[in-house]
Amino acid sequence: MAFVVSSGELATTGAGVLPAYAPSTFRAQPWEYETIWRTQPQVRTVIGFIARNIAQLGIHVFRRISDTDRERLRDHPLAQLLDSPLPGMTQYRFIERIVSDRALYDNFYGIKLKLNGRLRVLPVPPTLIRPYGGNWIAPEYYETAGGRNFGVDEVIHIHGYSPTDMTYGESPIEALRELILESSQAAKQRAQMWQGGARLTGVLVRPAEAPEWGSAERRRFREMWRTFSQGGGAEGGTPILEDGMDYKPVGFNPEQAQYIEARKLNREECAAAYYIPPPLIGILDHATYSNIKEQHAHLYQDTLGPWTVDLQQEFAAQLLPDLPDNDDVYCEFNVEAKMRGDFESQAAAASTATGGPWMTRNEIRARNNLPRVEGGDDLIVPLNVTAGGLASPRDTAPEPDALPKARARQVKAGQPSQDDDDALRAEFSAALKQATDDEVARLVESEPDGVDAVHAWWDSGRAKRLARFVKVLEDYMVRFGLAAARRVLDAFNPSEDGWSADVMEPWLIVAALHHAQLHDGAGETAAAAAVEDVPDEAGIGAALLVSGGVWAAAALTRSETAATEAVSFGGHDAAEASGVGFKVWRTTSADPRSQHLVMNGEKVPLGDTFSNGLRWPGDGTGDADQTANCRCTLDYEMEE
Repeated sequence: MAFVVSSGELATTGAGVLPAYAPSTFRAQPWEYETIWRTQPQVRTVIGFIARNIAQLGIHVFRRISDTDRERLRDHPLAQLLDSPLPGMTQYRFIERIVSDRALYDNFYGIKLKLNGRLRVLPVPPTLIRPYGGNWIAPEYYETAGGRNFGVDEVIHIHGYSPTDMTYGESPIEALRELILESSQAAKQRAQMWQGGARLTGVLVRPAEAPEWGSAERRRFREMWRTFSQGGGAEGGTPILEDGMDYKPVGFNPEQAQYIEARKLNREECAAAYYIPPPLIGILDHATYSNIKEQHAHLYQDTLGPWTVDLQQEFAAQLLPDLPDNDDVYCEFNVEAKMRGDFESQAAAASTATGGPWMTRNEIRARNNLPRVEGGDDLIVPLNVTAGGLASPRDTAPEPDALPKARARQVKAGQPSQDDDDALRAEFSAALKQATDDEVARLVESEPDGVDAVHAWWDSGRAKRLARFVKVLEDYMVRFGLAAARRVLDAFNPSEDGWSADVMEPWLIVAALHHAQLHDGAGETAAAAAVEDVPDEAGIGAALLVSGGVWAAAALTRSETAATEAVSFGGHDAAEASGVGFKVWRTTSADPRSQHLVMNGEKVPLGDTFSNGLRWPGDGTGDADQTANCRCTLDYEMEE
């Protein structure tokens, strides 16, 4: 068996690899990665999705005390470094840049600095720095665009896999480059087609027996034809052909043009390159809406899990050795907070784990990043285990089948009257307005002194505020959706075969969160605009009250829009499960939109969209001018 002796450091071990070997520069020529990020919305969407979801997790530093205990280190140099990598740079922006650079270039570079006795990290764009010299194991130094060279120990370099060496990573964009080029060419062709009046290329055939034209006739006809085909102002009109002439299309027909457009780089292909399931980035064409929880778990386990583990280990390998007091210290992204279930699920799991005879309280506290407690190492043996012979403290709980599965069981079958629907909508708007008024009161009470303070207040309490809005929206949207589903089931599927409220409700809950985010954003915009031009602090409170009135009025529009979407989706979901074939758009408002009025009675197959591009009234994928305050409904028909 042969060994390589390195005399304290790894030497060149690859056959034919010289010490002066320098890794080549990025491969994406002429489509540089940053240009692709700026110009390709699909790439930007996917990279932004990964970076923002990881950056918002937060990263904590711990010291391992034993296999069952650890303590949170808030003042450790590593925690201080990650909280403030540079003066004025937040942890969120730092992690976002690391992940974005890794996702785009598969390389992140940071220069280690000493500022006021503290270690800091200056992120460097990968286009301005590169490993140079050395060998395929490690570079000799890092070369920057400004001519300054940095030693290997002065740079933190986080990179992915390359089949050629171990000094840098290969960007996933390389796998997408051909698709991006194809997409670009398709976009140019479409632009040229629209510029030419959206006409495909062709030739004019003039019969051989037609009278000969002179130069004046040719010039006249050429100028006339250009007005119809080259931006001359008559695009879309009908040219008059002379002397029995005939137009012969040449090139792609409409079906082929549609095929080319379908081959462009789309979000699904880009998502696949980064191992992201399409439903997680809003591509719901093939989603079932029944696996929302599974997709959420998949996001933080299989999609973002490898990213977080990689960064945790890189920080420990490249930053911790430069910091004091680093024994048994490590960092960890706060993924646990995202993976926990709702309160009831957490309480049930904690009761089983801590009350049963197989896990101590300190063990479960360690798993949840909590310190030890006195007496927490003793197993608790509940009386019902010894007296009743039960295996778990939750054995006395009712069987799962005995519990209500969904709020659908609380909705009575039957067709509610229009008065009932109006009353529920009024109740909905009043509840959302009250929640909005409460937030306005909290904002005014905080006494912000300007626009920046308003934004800071909004950011600091966004999570709790969204939770309060979601509670209202979710409750009413589920009620509207279940009632609409019942109406369709009563008409087409009384036995409810193939339909389940457990499948429908998660979609409505996600939709409620979307409406809560939109409503929250509207309030922030209104408040910031109100205080922007206030001359002094004394008038800010009054300005905020005025903006609060605008926000409260928006709550009425938001509740109407959310109610319509819930009614539409609930009925559509039941119709799909019942095998209904067609849906019909109906206007109900006394003063509907002109486009919706024209659509009244429009009938399409259940899986298609209507002429306005919406799947149903209030469709959340549509623009506000199509959905806000819409009260249109759907009728359903089994067949033609």
